[in-house]
Amino acid sequence: MSMAGNLRKVTGLSKVGGLRKVARLTRRRARVDLSHPARSPLGSAVVNCVAYEEGARVPAGRDLVETVERVRKADGGFVWLGLHEPTEVEFAGIAELFDLHPLAVEDAVDAHQRPKLERYGDTLFAVFKTVCYVEHTELTATSEVVNTGEIMVFVGRDFVVTVRHGRHGSLGPLREELEANPQQLSKGPAAVLHAIADHVVDDYLNVTASVQEDIDEVETAVFAADGARADPGHIYQLKRELLELKRAVVPLGRPIMDLATRPIRVIDPEIQAYFRDVSDHQLRAAEQIAAFDELLNSILQAHLAQVSVAQNEDMRKITAWAALIAVPTMVCGVYGMNFEHMPELHWKFGYPLAVGVIAVACFTLYRGFKRNGWL
Repeated sequence: MSMAGNLRKVTGLSKVGGLRKVARLTRRRARVDLSHPARSPLGSAVVNCVAYEEGARVPAGRDLVETVERVRKADGGFVWLGLHEPTEVEFAGIAELFDLHPLAVEDAVDAHQRPKLERYGDTLFAVFKTVCYVEHTELTATSEVVNTGEIMVFVGRDFVVTVRHGRHGSLGPLREELEANPQQLSKGPAAVLHAIADHVVDDYLNVTASVQEDIDEVETAVFAADGARADPGHIYQLKRELLELKRAVVPLGRPIMDLATRPIRVIDPEIQAYFRDVSDHQLRAAEQIAAFDELLNSILQAHLAQVSVAQNEDMRKITAWAALIAVPTMVCGVYGMNFEHMPELHWKFGYPLAVGVIAVACFTLYRGFKRNGWL
């Protein structure tokens, strides 16, 4: 059966409302890229569907099936289909059209995946964790610092399917940058995969730079004159958010290295050199996160040490004042026993002498504690 016949066979899914519905919505929105809100007002997961030949954008067909058929007949172009949080029903027809592996499709629909790179025949499936810095006027113990999302990318010989989860990480600006560089885009779907990886990793570096400012702010507060009164909740919150960032950045190292070094059929060797640059940036981001984690541990330990020193200082002051109070308490206690025969009990200078002894003893203790820094 011819390729066109296979494509027409796939359109039979329209009977269950799958592919034909997706194709119809794609035709209506062929040149629109909605980034926020990401989903179409029509309720479709399709954000954009564009065809390219020799690095240039070409008119799309009436629907997705016709667009793919044109590209495959032309032999040399590819289709870039962008989706946002598709449901299983919305993705079913697309998976059938591009012959996507069921396990990869399940991961793309369900999301919450670890960054990874998998090969299913001639199709690559890559998962990227996207991150963005959440602006805040003041860091609190409950502030959200890092927000994460996901981008899944299916790469074949003549197609790229991107599935985005989350409210950030729009690929619209990236698409425009690629279209402004036809020479790079002419290298095929691998060029799109590299651009997405580079875009995601650059965001890692931007977020780490912003997180560093928050860490500097906490560090300044801890080592200020009243650092012992700093809120440790701020430090713990930064560590939690840093852990979220670490889960996005660190696992991506192995997939990027595979793309840069291992021979893969759908990756042009010329593109692999670009992936090595992405790998360097990813390693730098991972090293910065590790350094931040160690720095926050040091800041936390310094804060706990300051709290301990402050508590010891308070205890010394309390002990000193307790000693001062103990002297008159002891003297008054002795002379308050009401025995009939006591020294100086009926002496007219007994009371002034007792008061004088208390005053001298208290003054002597006070001078000693003051000289030793206890008061």
